[in-house]
Amino acid sequence: MSFLKRPNDVLFRVLVVVASTSLAALCLLVIYSVVMRYVFSDAPDFVEPIALLLVIVIAMFGAALKVREGGHIGLDSLVKKLPTKGQTAAAWIQHLCLITFAVAVFFGCLEMAMTTRGDRIPILGLPEALRYSIPVIASICIAMFSFEHLLALFAKKHK
Repeated sequence: MSFLKRPNDVLFRVLVVVASTSLAALCLLVIYSVVMRYVFSDAPDFVEPIALLLVIVIAMFGAALKVREGGHIGLDSLVKKLPTKGQTAAAWIQHLCLITFAVAVFFGCLEMAMTTRGDRIPILGLPEALRYSIPVIASICIAMFSFEHLLALFAKKHK
């Protein structure tokens, strides 16, 4: 199982840095925008499209990070009342559903990225496909983290 754990550890650390940096940048960007708008009456045009990209990064990478930590939305109160085998079955179903979700996001966003690759984000001039590339990366991370959890469940079962 270490063949997947070590790369996932590195990937996790990278996602933490990227998501944290994006959150800090978003905070600074909003403060800058508010000061420019209300103090200097000069609202910068570029703030909104950059903020949207940062929010996408924070949300998608944050979701992947919570999958790795096992802190995603679940029905813990119901699962905790199940017997041990039921809890294990629920965990299997949960991670299989997450992988299915990740595959759907991957292919849906990949198609959108391919469709919009020639378009540009207004004001920034960046490719519109960038908006859809972020969830593609996050979906790969979600699938890898869920697969790691499934391998851990499988290893635990065979001990």
